[in-house]
Amino acid sequence: MQQLNRYYRRSKISERKMRQIIKYFALDLTASKTAEVVAVTRPSVSRIFVKIRRRIAEEAERASPFGGTVEVDESYFGAKRVRGRRGRGASGKTIVFGIFKRSGSVYTEVVPDCKARTLQAIIRGHVAPESVIHSDGWRGYDGLVDVGYKKHFRVNHSDNQFAIGTNHINGIESFWSLAKRRLQKFNGVSKKTFYLHLKECEYRFNNRKENFFRLLLKLLENNPL
Repeated sequence: MQQLNRYYRRSKISERKMRQIIKYFALDLTASKTAEVVAVTRPSVSRIFVKIRRRIAEEAERASPFGGTVEVDESYFGAKRVRGRRGRGASGKTIVFGIFKRSGSVYTEVVPDCKARTLQAIIRGHVAPESVIHSDGWRGYDGLVDVGYKKHFRVNHSDNQFAIGTNHINGIESFWSLAKRRLQKFNGVSKKTFYLHLKECEYRFNNRKENFFRLLLKLLENNPL
């Protein structure tokens, strides 16, 4: 029997409508707005969006290790007003660690804490030893040269140092700002789906020079939902 929808197996939705749904996903419309435009129920569109994000996350996790000049940093996602500590260790926040290859791609990972063993395990798994690493002054980055990295430069934000020539982490900080602005439109993302939304932000950023709609079509044709 001929498959009616090459992007979504065993679906009652036609391929034409599926392409429309993928198009509006690529344009970053919400599930509610897409359902209204395409005339498919919102629960159906929501399920498809979750499945697409899972495919994106799987693809993002296959990224090759970074080399060259990279920036590392952590960021905190969640409600703006949270009782308790601020900054590192702020209660109620989701901690995300990021690695940014200058003029290139970003890799993100949700982490339980900002301890050296946690952050440096991810760095060793995703950054080549010959790389030059830039970070802030957080003690979790102490000893990177000792474990084999070529060079490690820091900016101490606590001393109002943000850029000293090429020594900065402006690239990864710009990505954090972009990701948070994008997630705001969802009026809150549950912890259950936060990882998928995060990886979507990462994938969109890393493919910012591509035709995202065509990229998704190719991804889903090769690996249908």
